[in-house]
Amino acid sequence: MARHGVYVLGVAAVLLLGISTVSRSKGLKGREHQRASQIPSQFSPGERFAMKEALKGAIRIPTVFCQQFFPTVFKTSFIQHEVVGEYSHLLTVRGSDPSLHPYMLMAHSDVVPAPDEGWEVPPFSGLEHDGFIHGQGTLDNKNSDGLKCFAILQALELLLKRNYIPRRSFSIALGHGHNGAQKISALLQTRGVKLAFIVDEKSGGPSLILSYRIAGSEKGLINLSLQVNMTPGHSSAPPKETSISILAAAVSRLEQTPMLNMFGSGPSKMTLQELAHEFPFPANIILSNLWLFGPLVSRFMERSYITNTLVRTTMALIMFNAGVNVIPPVAQAIINMQIHPAQTVQEVLDLIKNIVADSRVQFHVLNAFDPLPVSPSDHQALGYQLLHQIIQSIFPEVSTVVPGICIGNTDSRHYANLTTGIYRFNPLYLGTGLNSRKISVQFIQNADADQEPAPHRHEL
Repeated sequence: MARHGVYVLGVAAVLLLGISTVSRSKGLKGREHQRASQIPSQFSPGERFAMKEALKGAIRIPTVFCQQFFPTVFKTSFIQHEVVGEYSHLLTVRGSDPSLHPYMLMAHSDVVPAPDEGWEVPPFSGLEHDGFIHGQGTLDNKNSDGLKCFAILQALELLLKRNYIPRRSFSIALGHGHNGAQKISALLQTRGVKLAFIVDEKSGGPSLILSYRIAGSEKGLINLSLQVNMTPGHSSAPPKETSISILAAAVSRLEQTPMLNMFGSGPSKMTLQELAHEFPFPANIILSNLWLFGPLVSRFMERSYITNTLVRTTMALIMFNAGVNVIPPVAQAIINMQIHPAQTVQEVLDLIKNIVADSRVQFHVLNAFDPLPVSPSDHQALGYQLLHQIIQSIFPEVSTVVPGICIGNTDSRHYANLTTGIYRFNPLYLGTGLNSRKISVQFIQNADADQEPAPHRHEL
């Protein structure tokens, strides 16, 4: 039975909190201002109860954007609310200091349909049971943890009630999937908007040890149709090969011939090097000297299907259609390729065709896009350093924060023309209290620091 739950006092408003101060070695200008005016991120019993009830109320409504739960946000004079493309929402929060470069927090507002079948409780019940709230969206956009739609608005509502006035302007983009993100991005581009950075809701890849990854890049994508056309026939007089057997052989060759191991290109090598000191001997020596042990580490990472996603373009057969009790004239397969940041769509397509090596197999690209460039993670990267500092401040048990790669795809790619700094971050801690609520409140406030990001070029 499907069970979707979130801890009652779970991680709320992570997104808005995420913009924190700087790394340990370098501080942000304006830190004195921050400390003097910072609104505490602790929550009173009444506030905890109100946040919990708001979440339950949102779950009970079969929709994902509920203005009624955030009255302060939508009546504040320095916040402009726009509906974009009928279903997406753009909120522009005007700061008091126009010299500070604005940023954006984003999340999705669309939701997968939720029929009543397969649930232990009705999907829109908001039932509280055994310390969990049950319902559609509790671990997604209605969630009060992570960089989620509901969490962002809940954190901003709380800050405004505490008389918070931001110095740095920021936008909140809540898109209904990629279509909504495209429309919001196009609108901002027509206005000439440039952003210091963007924070989105995805994670930075699989965990190796107790650490957080801030994903500064994400994989590209190809959805590719492979099709074989042959003369139809009857199974009583089969030909030597059928459309199904030809296509099955092609798919088998692809599955048995993985894409190139790209370890050493992209962010994975840097991630492991920064994690080296967390491992015991001799792993710490190996990871500190990847110039020598790189081939050994890359082969080790191939052994797990989880870490394998970090070192290469992956392929998954997701559909296979052919035959209705006769030898079919057409057989079709659809494969999904998640492209490593060191490769391009065209490079992967060329490799696939060389592996299949059969002119009877036709290739049709259904949709595709290249990986995004890697966003900066040095001391001049404001968005990264803000997230870095706040993670270690709110989660002291997290020993290391490192850059990483998002192994899936996010809507943030539609905003690549607005900034060179796009970071995906989602500290999903179930059952660990209010730490992530603190992240959300501090995130917005700490972004008011004066430091401006230096110009960056994307690098692989």
